[in-house]
Amino acid sequence: MTNQDYRAVMSADVEYLTRRSMTKGYQLFSLLTPPLYTAFVLARRGKSPFSLNRLLRATWIGGVAGSVGGGAIEWARSSSTSAESVRSRRMYHAYNTSSIRADDHSTIGAILFAILTPAVFWNRARVVHLVLGGSGIGTGVGLLAHYGRTMSGDPPPRIEMPSPQIPS
Repeated sequence: MTNQDYRAVMSADVEYLTRRSMTKGYQLFSLLTPPLYTAFVLARRGKSPFSLNRLLRATWIGGVAGSVGGGAIEWARSSSTSAESVRSRRMYHAYNTSSIRADDHSTIGAILFAILTPAVFWNRARVVHLVLGGSGIGTGVGLLAHYGRTMSGDPPPRIEMPSPQIPS
């Protein structure tokens, strides 16, 4: 394998891990932002009133910040490690059924809430905040559904992972 082919394989692995971390960052920050923003507004005690528009805006901006942060951290981590380590981590995450199920639940929640939030709160906030913020809240709700389903006794099935192959 030539040096150029080796770099292409490493680049594909780094890209996969970076995209995955961007997704996980979006999920985490979409889950954490609404309660943190609500606590922040309540702690200010009336300096600015609580509004649905601001909550939804904070949710989708928090999700974007989580996505950017997760991608940047993973890119820096993956770019500075060996190809064997990166390939091993990619294979682990590609066959991690719990992570795949969490992604599926959060995607379903995002689509569902992106449609339902504008339908329910049409005159309460701007349309862009309704759709994007509803999607962020749905992502968090989907992630909670995944964790609830796992804790209630329905864990995702385990799949045997093949050993990682590093082209030489």
